[in-house]
Amino acid sequence: MNQSEGSCAYESFAAVYDMFMDNIPYEEWAAYICGILQEWGIKDGLVLELGCGTGNITQLLARKGYDMIGVDASSEMLQVAVEKREDSGQDILYLLQDMREFELYGTVRAAVCVCDSLNYITEPEDLLQVFRLVNNYLDPGGIFIFDLNTVYKYEKILGDCTVAEDREEASFIWENAYDSRERLNVYQLALFLREEDGRYRKQEEVHFQRAYALEEVKDLLKRAGLEFLAVYDAGARRPPEPNSERIYVIARESGKIRD
Repeated sequence: MNQSEGSCAYESFAAVYDMFMDNIPYEEWAAYICGILQEWGIKDGLVLELGCGTGNITQLLARKGYDMIGVDASSEMLQVAVEKREDSGQDILYLLQDMREFELYGTVRAAVCVCDSLNYITEPEDLLQVFRLVNNYLDPGGIFIFDLNTVYKYEKILGDCTVAEDREEASFIWENAYDSRERLNVYQLALFLREEDGRYRKQEEVHFQRAYALEEVKDLLKRAGLEFLAVYDAGARRPPEPNSERIYVIARESGKIRD
């Protein structure tokens, strides 16, 4: 959940994002992505991560031998990523860019976008623009791997539920409201950040995500010039089921589209 197109950017949450996401199996996710890349013959070279956030996946893929570029629209999230880069000594290029308008100096062998970052693109035409840019910056035959929260997850798991967590340094209350007709999920996030004097400062953010049906995604990929290759239930190599909560989509550059 790193890219905040169509919503406010991760601001106050950036400072505590990694603390609250310490249950995310980033190592497993990176190994899964790496396995898919290698299946399609991409064992090294330049790889772009869109919506890289605090750089967790970016760093792990760099450790696996890929030359990484990370793009995110939140300066606060990228600041955390840059601090991690300095600590690790990794050679990663981070760019503060909106994924709907990102620019690179050349092409990349592959692009990845995970942690439901593309669900933050709430307009189909904007998602089409992201796909077009990815297609434009991929090497011929380059691979694009991305995940999405499913319609099922928004309707049955997230919709109208409240999540709260209390830590010593910070607490949050995350309220969800899902509009099934618009397929839009609104997150009301209230953060309580502990100050040095022991008091808590409240910060509020609002985020929006859209649920995309797989057929809609396939159509947008085709219009962008990308060839749909496969869709997997997250973490597996099997097709998604009706109750899958997250899917991975694999697409390939199949020719540049000229206006």
